[in-house]
Amino acid sequence: MSFTPPPRTPSGPRRRSLLTSAAGAAVLVGCSAPESSSPVTAGRSPSAADAALARAARQSETLAARYAAVIAAHPPLAKRLDPLRTEVVRHAQAFGGTGSRPSASPSASSSTSSSASSSASPSGSASASPSASVTSSAPASASSSPVVPAREKDALADLAAAELALVDRRTKALLDVPGELARLLASVAAAGAAHAFLLTKEAK
Repeated sequence: MSFTPPPRTPSGPRRRSLLTSAAGAAVLVGCSAPESSSPVTAGRSPSAADAALARAARQSETLAARYAAVIAAHPPLAKRLDPLRTEVVRHAQAFGGTGSRPSASPSASSSTSSSASSSASPSGSASASPSASVTSSAPASASSSPVVPAREKDALADLAAAELALVDRRTKALLDVPGELARLLASVAAAGAAHAFLLTKEAK
């Protein structure tokens, strides 16, 4: 009588879901931390902790807007990116933010069309050079939409780079914030590193 081994389950989607779940669990541990990090702790002023919280919330909101821009410009990526964006929104809320920013409908072609229209405007306007309008439109204000690469793989790589840059900034900030906030920053940074890993895999 021959022995039939049990069927093996594919590792790809399950691995992705496990990593995403682990990232979410890491943040759930610290979601109530901002309330306890506001009072004076170890001689630090509450204003310093409040400023760090506000900065972290803005960073997560900016990253969530970046995810939304990529999803709007590349709808086929929505199924893969929605869970990650949801986690980023929860990060912003954990830091005391709203988790969202006012934004226009971003797409890979919208920035091109807007720069073309600005170049067609009369040369007597204050912003004369069209190249300057393209570069200034990305970081201009909270309501400006991020520029999204035209290729899906490039858009995913761009998100991975943004996640890693934020992980780096938050890791460096750990020494300058009170203990409870430091633990929350560390948890969110770990989740961001997991996001970057997944995005890098998808971009290959």
